[in-house]
Amino acid sequence: MSTVSPSLTALAPAKVNLSLRITGRRADGYHLLDSLVAFTDFGDRIDVSAADRLTLTVQGPFADVVPRDESNLVIKAAQRLAQAAGIEAQAHSTLTKTLPAAGGIGGGSSDAATVLRLLIQHWALTLPAQDLNRLALALGADVPVCLINKPCRMTGIGEDLSPLPPLPPVGIVLINPGHPCETPAVFRARSGPFSAPALAFNPGMTAHSLAEALQQDPNDLTEAALQICPSIRQVLDHLAGSPGILLSRMSGSGATCFGLYDSPDQAQKAASDLAHPGWWVAAGSLTG
Repeated sequence: MSTVSPSLTALAPAKVNLSLRITGRRADGYHLLDSLVAFTDFGDRIDVSAADRLTLTVQGPFADVVPRDESNLVIKAAQRLAQAAGIEAQAHSTLTKTLPAAGGIGGGSSDAATVLRLLIQHWALTLPAQDLNRLALALGADVPVCLINKPCRMTGIGEDLSPLPPLPPVGIVLINPGHPCETPAVFRARSGPFSAPALAFNPGMTAHSLAEALQQDPNDLTEAALQICPSIRQVLDHLAGSPGILLSRMSGSGATCFGLYDSPDQAQKAASDLAHPGWWVAAGSLTG
């Protein structure tokens, strides 16, 4: 292994499930998904620097809910990457946590994927793509798509990824009502038949065409999440009544919901108007 690089930093963006169909369930209990996924231009931040052992500092508005031990996906990702490379895990990571936990926007998965990318550079590693993808999937179903960090169609349990056509410029608002919505509980609450796979997706050239294309593919977990976290309904109602809204929907298993707008500026204005006591509200744009 060559000399480690100096300190590195990167954004760990929010992952947004623009649509989410549940298409089946495997014998081992894992559900099969068909989801259109994109990423925001805001999120957590991770810094990596040299150290003589593996350490983690967590800061930011949601630091209090993040574990510091080996259950943290940042630590787990670093350990497994070092094991795969046959090296000793030596690095200090600083996680600035600005995304809510258990929010349906892949905060922990994005953190894990981002630290993998940074440590591959920091430790000057060359790892076969197949091995890296296997390592990512072992960390969590959302980690592979977060590792790619580009708009994708995600199928299987999250391991089958195909690139989406380029997305048009679009503004986005994310709102979390301040209540965690644990994914296993939402899947347990889900009932009814499974969905057919999504149709071919063509986002078009404008925010309006993107919103129109997404109308055909809902989020199958919304009703189940409402049983666990009824406050999601209030968020969706507020988004639906927001001036300039093109599409409002829950992301992932909740409780975070999103609204699409013509531009980031319009999204920022909407975010100001949608501020509510106890809610986390953020705005920006989708990337890619």
